[in-house]
Amino acid sequence: MKITTLIPDTEGMLAWPPFGQNKRTVVAVGSFDGVHKGHQAVLRRAVDLAKSYGAISVAIVFDPRPSVVHEYAAAYDGQELPSDQEYPDTDALTGIDRRLKLIEATGIEHALVVRYTLEFGAKSYQYFLGQMVGKIGLHTLVIGKDGRMGAGRAGDVKAIDSVAQATRMFQVDVVDDRGPGEVRIPLDENASPEAAAELARVNDPDSGLTKAERRALSKKTPNRLVRAWSSSYVRFLLSQGRVKAASDILGRLHAVEGVVIGGKQRGRTLGFPTANVAKDVHGYMPADGVYAGWLIDTDPQTGEERRYASAISIGTKETFDEPEARVLEAYAIAPVDADGNAEWLDLYDHTVRAEFVEFLRPQVHFDSAEALVDELKRNVEQTKAICAQA
Repeated sequence: MKITTLIPDTEGMLAWPPFGQNKRTVVAVGSFDGVHKGHQAVLRRAVDLAKSYGAISVAIVFDPRPSVVHEYAAAYDGQELPSDQEYPDTDALTGIDRRLKLIEATGIEHALVVRYTLEFGAKSYQYFLGQMVGKIGLHTLVIGKDGRMGAGRAGDVKAIDSVAQATRMFQVDVVDDRGPGEVRIPLDENASPEAAAELARVNDPDSGLTKAERRALSKKTPNRLVRAWSSSYVRFLLSQGRVKAASDILGRLHAVEGVVIGGKQRGRTLGFPTANVAKDVHGYMPADGVYAGWLIDTDPQTGEERRYASAISIGTKETFDEPEARVLEAYAIAPVDADGNAEWLDLYDHTVRAEFVEFLRPQVHFDSAEALVDELKRNVEQTKAICAQA
């Protein structure tokens, strides 16, 4: 997949690439955060249509996510998000590099990564459609049923199709990307675990609740409806530690990426050396707790990947009273040789990916290091059993 980065000028204008001059394009547009099953359906439809038309399949990807840019502007008196400094997007399910790899896996031929700015976001959907037709030869726009674009998100499916019908310059192909209906999530991202659990029961078709009981529970916590296949719902599930349910929507295991750094090596003294990923983590960190999963090591020299079943801990070090920032620590279960000796893993400065299979337990305070070691041994055995079936 070819990747082109487009940076709007101060008036929000783009210098579009000229690849639409010889071939027309089938385009999907969005942030594609998480590249979940709904996104995949849209992207794969674009690929299929492009093949049938002899056109180029294109994904226009916004980075940073529009919500981050507008949140920054609201917090800083309408200022533009600076392009020369890092601004953490802790709600992003995937970093941009991972997102592009996942988009490429759908078969998309060309990705246009547009740096989203306030001026660019102020352009109308009619203007944006005209640019795609005139600059990159838009033949068909593929869009989800609830898709929107343009200033104020005014360009919904009906409005876009009206432009297509009036101009006859392009077509619109609508994909049902919503999944099995709608679900409720709290309006307040910091809602109590009890409130979140009640909404989870409301969303569960097998909870045994009557309609009246569902209504009563849903009224107790301010909430909103979102698509079952949506980045918002995946974030909600991960915030509750429900990584298996999130993986069902993503169509793969949820993952975060980062570079292994040196720690205090307390895990090594306990017999459980861990890979510490404490900063510059790309991807949404699930709720604090211990998970069974995988650690994928990317060799910095060759780019080769190796997978290790791993007990993954997220949170602060409760037992040792270290109220530092949240950290991800993964104990990679290395293969053993004929003598029962485990392979020594030197992962410092390696880029690793942690994939989450199943929630094991919350973070708790143990009365002693010995009690912690006993629990860690149990978690490792659980991890071995779970990953052997994954």
